[in-house]
Amino acid sequence: MPGTTDPQLHHRGEPTIVVSTPIVVAPAIDFGSVRAEFGLEESFPAEALAEALAHTDRFAGHRDDRTDLPLVTIDPPGSMDLDQALHLDRTSDGFVLHYAIADVYAVVEPGGALDAETHRRGQTFYLPDGSVPLHPRELSESAASLLPGAVRPAVLWRIETDEHAEPVAVTVRRALVRSVARLDYAGVQRDADAGSLHPSIRALPEFGRLRKAAALARGAIELRLPEQDVVPDGDGWKLVLQPRTEADDWNSHVSLLTGMCAANMMIEAKAGLLRTLPSADPEAVTALRRTAAALGVPWPADLTVGVFLAGLDANDPSTLVLMSEAPTLLRGASYAAFDGELPDATLHGAIGAPYAHVTAPLRRLSDRYATEVCLAVSSGTEIPVHVRDRLPTLPKVMSSSDTLSARIARACIDLAEVRVLQDRVGDEFAATVLAEATDRRDAEVYLPSEMVIGRCAGAPPEGQRVRVRLEVADPETRTVRFTYAS
Repeated sequence: MPGTTDPQLHHRGEPTIVVSTPIVVAPAIDFGSVRAEFGLEESFPAEALAEALAHTDRFAGHRDDRTDLPLVTIDPPGSMDLDQALHLDRTSDGFVLHYAIADVYAVVEPGGALDAETHRRGQTFYLPDGSVPLHPRELSESAASLLPGAVRPAVLWRIETDEHAEPVAVTVRRALVRSVARLDYAGVQRDADAGSLHPSIRALPEFGRLRKAAALARGAIELRLPEQDVVPDGDGWKLVLQPRTEADDWNSHVSLLTGMCAANMMIEAKAGLLRTLPSADPEAVTALRRTAAALGVPWPADLTVGVFLAGLDANDPSTLVLMSEAPTLLRGASYAAFDGELPDATLHGAIGAPYAHVTAPLRRLSDRYATEVCLAVSSGTEIPVHVRDRLPTLPKVMSSSDTLSARIARACIDLAEVRVLQDRVGDEFAATVLAEATDRRDAEVYLPSEMVIGRCAGAPPEGQRVRVRLEVADPETRTVRFTYAS
């Protein structure tokens, strides 16, 4: 699943505990049932598909030729919907980042059938057995994708920074670009460790670490959750905790910086679409401090929550508990569309700054429109009328599709967990207690051998390693339930 800057149910998150070899799920698992439940259809209406197949670049002849830039993409292995390509130079007094983003607005006709269908979908939905794309694959995985060796229309960000990797000058223009290499996170990490990074991203480790330091300094909060994923394994499937490398973080900070620059441009112009999130709830911070104290984890009074979480030992069971509670810090994610007057809230609390989605237009509808606003602001021209008219409709579309995406991801994980355990009802397992029982719900436990998270009756003590007994593994309701055995 491609990465995202928002907390998600499952993504390439750093494992918070050491795990054993994954358990293979039965080959007969049917994720089609999840697709049917949520009404997901990959096929597009005939008219929308015809528009995709007959697409043209509406801005052909009005682009800078930047095929000289040796851009590279960094994505999960096998990805074809490549939104972003980058080139990063280290200068005597900072960095120059060129970040090319697929120009989807140029190939989707405003007001057409494909435009209407993408507004209905909102975003690409990812399941273990494949995606349900926002755009026909003929665009998202071919003609509009920044595949290596192909000349593509793109929106090219140029961000100059100082020696601390803080932006000092930003421009956005339409261009023709060509990626020279398709890289993946694990490969970039191996090359970085070996000192053999591709020349186009040789400066990425230094840049990424400077951006991370800046994030912590401004109060950003990164939630390193015990994230699960379901991946193919021969003829079957397996539950895994996807490892997150430093390379994931470095690349993420490129996207985050671009989104922050975009937000600042739109705020200055008083028009655009922001991704917002309230600051950490003080009561939730206080509750997390109580949990840390109960677990015996030191948390100095002058240490911010972001710095505290970033410094936790990934292999300590107490970290698993704290990271499982940490999402309560950041609730209320939303979108703010505005034109002429700034919204009441402009901050993204997890990032510690205003932020906008602009770097994944093949996979997320909002990015197409936020990018057009930035292009207009950068060039000093009027925002297209079609874009202005659409801005007020986007928060509802995106919030709805975000909710649906999370429900789909949860359903797939739940189904895989049931299939892992359905023949083992009555067995006992070693588990870590993530959350204690309350008046409203049972405790939550994590089984490292099975990579399963489930509810557990019997009030096991939070933060402890315990034995639990499997009582229910029901594929019809996708329910897994345990009892405290010792």
